[in-house]
Amino acid sequence: MTEPDATGRIEIGAEPGRVYGLVSDPRVLAELAEEYSGFRWLGGASGARVGARFRGVNRRGVRRWSTVSTITDADAGKRFAFEVRSLGIPVSRWQYDIEPAGEGCVVTESTWDKRPGWFRGPSSLVTGVWRRNDSNRANIATTLRRLKARAEQS
Repeated sequence: MTEPDATGRIEIGAEPGRVYGLVSDPRVLAELAEEYSGFRWLGGASGARVGARFRGVNRRGVRRWSTVSTITDADAGKRFAFEVRSLGIPVSRWQYDIEPAGEGCVVTESTWDKRPGWFRGPSSLVTGVWRRNDSNRANIATTLRRLKARAEQS
């Protein structure tokens, strides 16, 4: 796989299984993320496993849009990832890698922009984001800070 278009890392004073439980729960992830704000399972799915799909609801200011995500990696305590599509068109891949470190773990959140060139303009009009990689770097930093705070709560 190529290098991610945006990434961030953070040390978290919580065990990898706890952190994985947070990032692999689309409901919790919506509480932590900056643009992603809600979800519902599709096709009878009820949990995070490879192949499960969910409709994500996203927002930025007054702008709202939805996507469909398919979970591609669900390795408990190690990696959670999903591919995002809009109108059947590839949009992105989001991945959370969790590595044990000392009394806790290090989490790396990464994303790859998968939009075809012709789809970047129309999708930017919908989302209001013209510099997607810069926006994703800032969003990742926010999500990781919130994840750390949530995971380290007693």
